[in-house]
Amino acid sequence: MKKTIAMSALALAVSFGSISCKKKVSDADLQTQATTVVTSNPSATVEMKEGVAHLSGTFATQAEKDAAIKSLKEIKGVKDVMDMATVVPAPIESPVETASAVDPMVQQKVQDAVKDFPSVKVEVIDGELTLTGNVSSLQARKIKESVDALKIGKYNNNLVVK
Repeated sequence: MKKTIAMSALALAVSFGSISCKKKVSDADLQTQATTVVTSNPSATVEMKEGVAHLSGTFATQAEKDAAIKSLKEIKGVKDVMDMATVVPAPIESPVETASAVDPMVQQKVQDAVKDFPSVKVEVIDGELTLTGNVSSLQARKIKESVDALKIGKYNNNLVVK
């Protein structure tokens, strides 16, 4: 009988001891794990308070936000997740339309002036009228005189004289 009481007392002491020795995860440990979860989103932050994760910041999509919340809930020791984060979609960049600084009528006049020189191209490069191609020195002089006679103003003469 004494043995039975002693064994019962020992079993009871061990069970109480194991319950009281159950390790509680600290907020600092949880904070480290939670921070690792949200590092993929630099505009989001998480703070642990008494085992509750407080998620804040911004996410580009609801799916990203939901994934972060799910990951936080999966951390052992996290009791709950307080969602204070917002979804702010990234701005959509529209293509920049650039209008040619060269009047199409002026470009057509120059093309007409050099039509007798098939190796010469009239193009708008970086918003400026540009002549390109291979010509002789006599052709280069005639082209320059023809284009200058149009009084179009500044243009790039990138002709190669051979």
